Amino acid sequence: MRPVRLALVPGEPAGVGPELCVRLAQQPRDHALTVFADARTLQAAAQVLQQPLQLLPFDRSRPAAADAPGTLSLVEIPLPAPPSFGTPDPRNAAAVVRALHAAAAGCLGGTFDGLVTGPVHKAAINEGGIAYTGTTELLARQAGCDVVMMLANDIVRVALVTTHLPLRAVADAITPQALADTLRITHAALCRDFGLADPVIAVLGLNPHAGEAGHLGREELDVIEPALDRLRAQGMRLVGPLPADTAFLPGKLRDFDAVVAMYHDQGLPVLKYSGFEQAVNLTLGLPYPRVAVDHGTALDLAGSGRADPSSLFAAARTCAAIARLRQSV
Repeated sequence: MRPVRLALVPGEPAGVGPELCVRLAQQPRDHALTVFADARTLQAAAQVLQQPLQLLPFDRSRPAAADAPGTLSLVEIPLPAPPSFGTPDPRNAAAVVRALHAAAAGCLGGTFDGLVTGPVHKAAINEGGIAYTGTTELLARQAGCDVVMMLANDIVRVALVTTHLPLRAVADAITPQALADTLRITHAALCRDFGLADPVIAVLGLNPHAGEAGHLGREELDVIEPALDRLRAQGMRLVGPLPADTAFLPGKLRDFDAVVAMYHDQGLPVLKYSGFEQAVNLTLGLPYPRVAVDHGTALDLAGSGRADPSSLFAAARTCAAIARLRQSV
């Protein structure tokens, strides 16, 4: 098989994303990386880190090959305002979004086999006049498909039924259709992207103690359990609904290939506590693999050279592994 081609987007140019991309460029790798970014910003980050960086214009006609350490293929996305470390500039919002769209379009068109993304600054994009809820939602709209957010490390994989909602809106968003869609997309991704023939998925309840037989809420009885029964009848191996406070015990996690949580802060604190630095954010359901870092822009660290690149390294490794698995099918 040829080496896979990955598109790389640093994210917010005033954050740590450019520095992390420069550090990633120094690593030996068995895949080709093309960064969609402003060249001056990357060179400024390389200067801060005192690391070599050679940017080579991307040439689609050139056969995919693993890059030498210290080099990155580049699709230039110029920034209208030179970034200042730690201070996002809304004038650059359109360029940040353009880089994401261009890289994703390359994946949809088959030029690239996967997408790796750094952290964006949502407030700066919105202040730049672009309505923006998140990269996951942007990529789903562009591809025209339903997606699921999953965060994963070496200990646990957690997929979410709802993502960035106020807590008071969560219960209304847990519908039979939303739960079924999440579980189907998660099951398919575990089979296709992780090579699991018959995955076991743990499903958390919404309420404390998974509703305590209806005494602490009826969502488990009225919504979650019937949806799980229908999917079990179709052959899925689903365990639950489980009380969230005990589902993540190590002895139980060994029996599960993934956990589906009802809302953001039900599952993600456990995952981040168990291994934040190596965690990655996957968008399941896209026609291509997309893996992102599991942290924000870290504006307070930008320009210091102290940002931990572990999550971006893990994201690139994970994306390349998924891309190779899809390539082999």
